Amino acid sequence: MPMPSHNRHGSRAAVAALGAAGLIALAAAPAAFADETAPDLVVGGIEPIDGVQPGSIFDLPVTVANKGTEVAEKVWVTYAVTRGLDFAEVPSNCRAQQVRSYDEMPERWTVACGYDQAVEPGVVYTPERPLRVKALDRAFNDELLLRVDENDPGADENGFPPMAGTAPAVKLVEGQAGGEGSARVVIVPITSVNTADYQVTGAALKGRVGETVPMKVEFINAGPAWVMAKVGERTARVMVTPPAGTSVVKAPGFCKAKGDAYECGMSQRALNEGGRETYAFQLKIDKRVPHTKGSVALSTDARPADPDKSNDKADITLDVTGGGSTGSPGGSTGGADGSTGGADGSTGGADGSTGGADGGASSTGGDGTAVNGGHLAETGSSALPITGVAAAAVVTGAGMLVIVRRRRAQSRN
Repeated sequence: MPMPSHNRHGSRAAVAALGAAGLIALAAAPAAFADETAPDLVVGGIEPIDGVQPGSIFDLPVTVANKGTEVAEKVWVTYAVTRGLDFAEVPSNCRAQQVRSYDEMPERWTVACGYDQAVEPGVVYTPERPLRVKALDRAFNDELLLRVDENDPGADENGFPPMAGTAPAVKLVEGQAGGEGSARVVIVPITSVNTADYQVTGAALKGRVGETVPMKVEFINAGPAWVMAKVGERTARVMVTPPAGTSVVKAPGFCKAKGDAYECGMSQRALNEGGRETYAFQLKIDKRVPHTKGSVALSTDARPADPDKSNDKADITLDVTGGGSTGSPGGSTGGADGSTGGADGSTGGADGSTGGADGGASSTGGDGTAVNGGHLAETGSSALPITGVAAAAVVTGAGMLVIVRRRRAQSRN
């Protein structure tokens, strides 16, 4: 009978919590807590498969054994393959189901085969005709998960409706001893000869000094292979270096600062062919830096499956528009000759590099430090009040101007 829905929920949650690492551990662990008088089913008989060519068809030799002391009246063997593989044919005593990706588990096909026959203790069985699998064009680092049960494992609630097989039914026959396996669940890696072209795209930014502009760069797996990182293995890494003269206001969740750049990872360990990761930043333009240019590039990690390195790096350009944040060519500091703040923007010139549109008298530089000496913006809301010693200086200066004018008038008389 199908597994009750509440049990399926629990099973799915357990798989999500354990992940593939937990399944591998489960496959390696003996059934230490099994009832010694009950059937103890194990599956095996298959070794890792390597060097598969996309488009080829190969067999899955599987054995089933009962290491317990009681007869198993019926057994179910479930085959689950990741999305680079597909089943060439499905016997009529089996059902196939396509399962969507969920809970960090990649998309996969499952075939559950029911064998309505007794499995005796101490006897090794094998299907009279092995199940056949085809490697698709996207095949690369795939996995086969095998499981044996006494009861119908049921359908996965996250999958499409199961379909009954149409090929002739298959039964179990006695096989040779020695390949009976030792676990109820086994994971087998299946590796194909294929490539995956990793690419990155840059960005062209434009804005005024003081503005915050969006920046989106992308990582793309152009295929033909899909790539699933092994458990504990790093996924692809992308290094994003913003243009000089800017500072990062907001970075994506999968990116972390690393020196002057940001190291960005992947949201999932599986990268489908044609799939992409978009990294959306918010950059503040702090100052004008002539000919500044940032970059987005794949990390220097070895990638033997990605032979094309020509698209592993792209530019991030920045066009600073307008005359800067001051908006006044005759500002109180910073003359046209650049002596105290010229057009090169060193201390606050015509490009307004140290007085942003947000009205501050100084702004934050690309390294996060404050830069002093900026112009006052021409809007009233951004002008700073004159107080204290500064006010006294203004009054004193006005008084001296009146005295000088009176003395000049007296000399004329």
